[in-house]
Amino acid sequence: MQNQTVQEKVAFSQNAITPSSLIWFAPNHPKFMILWKIRKTDVKKQMLRSLNPCGRLQSPLSHNIVLLCWTLVFLLHYSANMMSSTLVETVSINYEDFNDSFLTCGTCLCIYDSTEHSPKLLPCSHTVCKSCLVSIVDAQVHDTGTFRCPICRETIGIPRGGVTSFPPSFIVNQLLDLMSQQRRDVIPKCSNHPSQELLFCETCDTVFCTLCTGGEHNGKGASEHTVIPFSIAIKRMSEILLYKAHLCIRNLTTAYDNVSGEMLRLESSVERTIENINRTFQDLINLIDKRRHEVLQKVRKIREHKKADLKEQLDLIQAEKEKVQNECDGLQYQVEVRNITKKIGDLNEKLDATSTLGEPRENHFIKCEFRHNTAYKDISNALANFGCIKVSTTFPALSTAKISKAITHLRSSVTVTTVDYHGNPRTTGSDPVVSELRSETGEQIETRIRDKDDGTYEITFVPPKAGKMKLYISIFDRSIKDSPYTIEVSDHNNPAWKFGCRGTGLDNFIQPVRVVTDKEGSIFVSDTGNSRIKVLNSCVELERHITSEALEKQSGIGVCVTPTGNLTTVNWRTKTVYTLSNEGELLSKFTSKLFQEPIDVAVNSKGDIIVGDMGAAKVFMFDAEGNLLLQFGKKGDKEGQFKLLTSVTVGCNDEILVADHRIQIFDKNGKFLRQVVNTGKGQQQLFEKIPLQVNECSLKLPVYPPVGH
Repeated sequence: MQNQTVQEKVAFSQNAITPSSLIWFAPNHPKFMILWKIRKTDVKKQMLRSLNPCGRLQSPLSHNIVLLCWTLVFLLHYSANMMSSTLVETVSINYEDFNDSFLTCGTCLCIYDSTEHSPKLLPCSHTVCKSCLVSIVDAQVHDTGTFRCPICRETIGIPRGGVTSFPPSFIVNQLLDLMSQQRRDVIPKCSNHPSQELLFCETCDTVFCTLCTGGEHNGKGASEHTVIPFSIAIKRMSEILLYKAHLCIRNLTTAYDNVSGEMLRLESSVERTIENINRTFQDLINLIDKRRHEVLQKVRKIREHKKADLKEQLDLIQAEKEKVQNECDGLQYQVEVRNITKKIGDLNEKLDATSTLGEPRENHFIKCEFRHNTAYKDISNALANFGCIKVSTTFPALSTAKISKAITHLRSSVTVTTVDYHGNPRTTGSDPVVSELRSETGEQIETRIRDKDDGTYEITFVPPKAGKMKLYISIFDRSIKDSPYTIEVSDHNNPAWKFGCRGTGLDNFIQPVRVVTDKEGSIFVSDTGNSRIKVLNSCVELERHITSEALEKQSGIGVCVTPTGNLTTVNWRTKTVYTLSNEGELLSKFTSKLFQEPIDVAVNSKGDIIVGDMGAAKVFMFDAEGNLLLQFGKKGDKEGQFKLLTSVTVGCNDEILVADHRIQIFDKNGKFLRQVVNTGKGQQQLFEKIPLQVNECSLKLPVYPPVGH
């Protein structure tokens, strides 16, 4: 070949070539190959110099060993101009030739082994098999205790232990071990050119013969393709196959261990369940047995009572009987007719009495009924429904979780949806879902799990600060799909929607101060600057404006929805409370001499009107007609006092919530209950000049800092 270039595949120092620099290209191939840099110097001398810096060989065997080490494996990498692709050619040594040359005893021509023909290293550095060495020693040794090496004829002394004491040839044994580990692969040849090895293009994934294709396999477009011998490609693919098979076996082993572990856990779970069933039913048996003893005791008690009555009657009969017998004794000797007549009269009376004594005062009847009411049927039905064996078909590896937006200090939720092995959504709950939420620093955050009993579970938490968090979710101690989940927690709570801008137009605001909603979802915005209430529908579309004398002079400030669906507002300038229909019609109004600067209004479930007065630092409660019911509060910053009252609202149970520099909660009669105090540094005015609202009876208080914060 002309214009051949040799590319370096192994980094060698210019003055030193060490065996550790060898890179085995296919260590399991029967024909050992290595990529090797060729220089114009005497390669043989450079190799020998690298092993012996002095330039001298210790023995002829050392020379052979060096040649062996560097002749075993080498590869020439050509970039051939006759082909349009990068071609890798190999020069190899025949397996049988290698055995005959280096692994065969030069005396008996037997291949070295680990028994009879084990290689023995002589002091002259030559190697002879054990069998030949025994024969040579037996033939040559008489009284001298020496023999001659069959290769170099050097005189060698016999050690005390005899032939077996000669050390084994380490290099030959290493070569034997190496050769025993090699596979006998076949080099693929072209069917049309038996002497030509097939090549493989990694880019095109094509096998071809250079003679059959004329030096090209895919036209001029294959100039950048990588071509290697097909035998090496087979070796590589075999290694990949073995690697994949190893991974597959490892995964299957893991799967087997997991399933086996699940079977063990199943047995343990069954044992616990059986124990629980036996214990629970034993409790039922104890209850039934207790009731049985109670009924039996009652029967015995009734028996004793009846028996006592009958015994008393028997004693009375016996006493009367004895009395009659005593009176009748000696009557046969009685001759006085008058006495006899009297006795006969007495006996007639006793005869009448004995007729009543002949009837037992008590009876023997006693019976226990079990069907006198529905108790038996109820117990039967209850027992039939008592105990429910719950199982789950949930497959955690296919179950997923939906992450919603997480805002600091607000309740966030994650919905877990479970499916079975076939991917079908489950419709029942009771799965042992476990969640663990951790911050970036490893701090664990409390989570709560709510079973919706429809195959889904809601995990709620309140993130304390912004940043990334990891949520680990498992079912049956097995992680669900994509667990752990990364949750981005933000300090910013972007609005779901927004409406309007500053101005006096239909969609504009100048000073919106209160927002309330009714049961239909309509939104009422009190715009003090425009002296109107803007009404939006549930789709945040403008429906109408409410204008009234209650809103004149930019003084209508507080607004709320009454239980009847009307609107109640207060005008701080006129010190008047107005009730309007949701269409804006004035229904009623009232004022009070106690008002100084009424700032907000609320209505409880009874229709009582609660007015917060910033000037008087009081909260007033009126009935619907304007009659004062109660008042509480005074100027100050203690509990039950108001420093700068700004807002008032009611809770689910008619609690009264009042905001100044804190939020104070009173019961419906004005008794102080508790307060919410801002503990943030530098935010003393957090609750001042803000609207206050209770949402969905959950005591969630949307509060906003003053303007500019």
